[in-house]
Amino acid sequence: MWRFEREQKAFEVGGVRIGGDPGTRPTVLVGSIFYRGHGIVTDELRGEFDRREAEALIKTQEEFSDRTGNPCMLDVVGASSEALVKALDFAAGASSCPLLMDGVSPPIRVDALGYVEEAGLSGRVVYNCITPEYKPPELEALARSSVDCAVLLAYNTRDFTTRGRLEAIRGLIPPILEAGVGKILVDTCVLDIPSLGSACRAILEAKSELGYPAGCGAHNAIGTWRGLRTKMGRQARSPGMAVACALPVAAGGDFVLYGPIDEAPSIFPAVALADAAYSQLALEEGRRPDRSHPRFRIP
Repeated sequence: MWRFEREQKAFEVGGVRIGGDPGTRPTVLVGSIFYRGHGIVTDELRGEFDRREAEALIKTQEEFSDRTGNPCMLDVVGASSEALVKALDFAAGASSCPLLMDGVSPPIRVDALGYVEEAGLSGRVVYNCITPEYKPPELEALARSSVDCAVLLAYNTRDFTTRGRLEAIRGLIPPILEAGVGKILVDTCVLDIPSLGSACRAILEAKSELGYPAGCGAHNAIGTWRGLRTKMGRQARSPGMAVACALPVAAGGDFVLYGPIDEAPSIFPAVALADAAYSQLALEEGRRPDRSHPRFRIP
């Protein structure tokens, strides 16, 4: 089903392997925590939150990761440098999984790089993210750090088609490699329902042309669906999220940023089902997933 021109790269980040050939490797699922509007956050700028609830959410994600065989990561969001550092410090202690360092602006992320170095977390951290509008100080800070994995966001303001997304990533790769970041994850950028289709096609084409692990934040298609509740009813949100997050799997995606970590109980089974179904294609081609794959975990 999937035919790629390039050999597929796979990287290890904080003990989690991401990338490679679809059908034999499980999709990595990334839940977001401490984002704006998250119910457990009590002071967004100071980084205050309900620590007990945060730990419970992290443990639930890990539970479903164990049940399904889909590896997990945490997308740790911070609205200020102080908040991001506090969030990273907490998450690093509460879980052993890789952490996406997701400050809401480049200066916040750059400030947090100092903490990451001091805490010895470089091998577990993914810089999230670099956009085509980056400024040189951001890459200079990355070059000085030991962080060697980053998400590149395929956001092209002039051309938001599949072609435009690939053009954006092609332009980002050379300066990122020059900054010493060798582990590149391509986020093909979802803003709404229509863009999810283009993003899924871009996953397939990016993997074929570039070989780097690719995925997307599929949950944005649901978060921006204005008529979801008024036209479809509240009950439509959960299945909508599950479908949106399973679509990148069909495109050969290596990872899915599934949005609020609270959604883990519904997203992990849905993506595991898709992984298990598509593993049959690999078997028919003589490629066998290992025993930790959802194919062998969820029956």
